[in-house]
Amino acid sequence: MTERPTRRADALRNREAIRTAARDLVIDRGPGIGMDEIAAAAGVAVGTLYRHFPTKKDLIDAIVADLAAVIGRSLDAALARVTDGTGSAIDEIVALLQAVVIDMRQERLLRFAVTGLAEDALHEIQQRGRAAVEQLVAAAHRDGSLYPDITVDDVILLLATAPDDAVSAAGQLRWLTLARRALAPATER
Repeated sequence: MTERPTRRADALRNREAIRTAARDLVIDRGPGIGMDEIAAAAGVAVGTLYRHFPTKKDLIDAIVADLAAVIGRSLDAALARVTDGTGSAIDEIVALLQAVVIDMRQERLLRFAVTGLAEDALHEIQQRGRAAVEQLVAAAHRDGSLYPDITVDDVILLLATAPDDAVSAAGQLRWLTLARRALAPATER
């Protein structure tokens, strides 16, 4: 009877190790990575991997679900700060730009790597992100911290055209400064 919780804990550790290894390998080498390579990187037998994730699509869906959870928590926290008055809408928009361009580099790479494999899950992430950006833009317009002609599509365009990893960290930070200037009147900087 004492072995059952141990096996359960081992199973949970194995599942997490598999997801982590798959995420890292998909980011580094693309979604064509073999299941045997993922198992080896996770330190589990291939059979263990397949018990947790019968197909590669199941595994990709799991790591995209992890990505969705991280992004969702970030968006919820930003909206909560604006709602409760502890954060300004423009600061949260700029923080979102920073999170996507600089802080969440691996998540962005993962999203690009799995395009075509987890379209439904990625579409849900995009829809949730758009809804949050709509609320942030509306709040920024209400408090006057965003140029009146800036739209949700403008912010999404900035997110979609952000510099990639070929741009230095200093260049990415400079892009962020320029993006804020493009969004907010001088009094808000």
